[in-house]
Amino acid sequence: MNLPKEYTEKMRRLFGEKEYQQYLDAFAEKKQAGLRINTLKWSKKQLLQSHIFDTEDVPWCQQGVYISQEVRPAKHPYYFAGLYYIQEPSAMAPACVLPISEGDCVLDICAAPGGKSTQLGAKLQHTGVLIANDISAGRTKALLKNIERFGIDNSIVMSETPKRLLESFPGYFDKILIDAPCSGEGMFRKEPDMIKSWNKELIDFCIQQQKNILECAADMLKKEGMILYSTCTFSPEENEGIIQAFLEKHNEFFLVPIDPILGFDKGKPQWIEGGKKELEYCGRLFPHKIRGEGHFLALLQKKGKKQEAVFQQEKEDTDKRIGLFEDFEKEVLQKQWKKTKGIFKIYGDDLCYLPKGVPSLKGLRVLRSGLLLGTFKKNRFEPSQAFAMALTKEDVKNVIDFSYNDDNVIRYLKGETIETAQQKQGWHIVCVDSYPLGWGKVQKGRLKNKYAVGWKWE
Repeated sequence: MNLPKEYTEKMRRLFGEKEYQQYLDAFAEKKQAGLRINTLKWSKKQLLQSHIFDTEDVPWCQQGVYISQEVRPAKHPYYFAGLYYIQEPSAMAPACVLPISEGDCVLDICAAPGGKSTQLGAKLQHTGVLIANDISAGRTKALLKNIERFGIDNSIVMSETPKRLLESFPGYFDKILIDAPCSGEGMFRKEPDMIKSWNKELIDFCIQQQKNILECAADMLKKEGMILYSTCTFSPEENEGIIQAFLEKHNEFFLVPIDPILGFDKGKPQWIEGGKKELEYCGRLFPHKIRGEGHFLALLQKKGKKQEAVFQQEKEDTDKRIGLFEDFEKEVLQKQWKKTKGIFKIYGDDLCYLPKGVPSLKGLRVLRSGLLLGTFKKNRFEPSQAFAMALTKEDVKNVIDFSYNDDNVIRYLKGETIETAQQKQGWHIVCVDSYPLGWGKVQKGRLKNKYAVGWKWE
């Protein structure tokens, strides 16, 4: 690896000569590939019983497994069914360490492309609210697609600055995850191109962003709430230095020790000037010590007794077009399809199902409010791809179910029309081994493909 001289001198000083060499040796080792089970739809037991991949457990994530670099999990129909997320193993750690309780209001403030948001959404199990935000509007498109593929029906996807979020959500969240923008030193092995952009100016720029995000997050958090701050850099200025400066300014926060059973290194107070011993409560992942890349974690808790903030809530729409959805519901769905308590909201011609109790979103750059159920078109309702992914086979009256090794699965995912012996006409959910992939409409022995254009197998 062509590492910058300034960087290698810094790492040699931090690690010491012996460990620095171990760190360098890790660059010659294979990168670790992994995936994480979507517990809204599947389980690790079901993965193991399927025998589709050879796997080994990721120690710090119960839902995570290592897989071989040679396999292509994104080319399996189960990926399109949202049964798992392809994720570098160390990146699973932040959302694993942040304790989520059902009913929590959760913010993932730097969420794209969605690995940690999908993990948080699965932990909520259709309860509470997940707000997945990323300041980059372009990156939120991948974030939204991953959340929809996972079948998460209680999320708001938006693209806002931390300051604008604070104006709308002061004291609202029980848990906040900050996977902060950073200099990326921990990803040099996985993504060598990041080495080219590394310099001291980048670190200084990241530090200012990190401080700003933490400050805003502190005021968006309820008392008793928790913030998980994480980076994928080794830089102590962006890790222990950020946390110590924050705690010195905010005596209403304290560090929660990260469970040593997870196998992480302790934080390194000795790596910053005047570092306090409590910084050892943080966690560090090093590629020469674990099977994964580099990460830093700090779990912060706000003192005091929780008080629920009062907000002006979104109100349910009573637009008469909702009757068209109710007609679709009677014809196509079973009564038990709703898993989250919510309200109907109409945006233009789109019908969404918004988690109940969400504060007013007026004035915010929102990509998606809740679950997109579908669109009203000329006195009819057409269901969305997202809605299909949030359903189970049992939620829909008419089902076409293929085995994963049936050629028709790939044909469907490519958007092709399929011949069918299904006698019932109209809307069907198309499944692979009982897991929904999308919609189709049966007409005269043919399945008219309604799989979303932007989701097709390529």
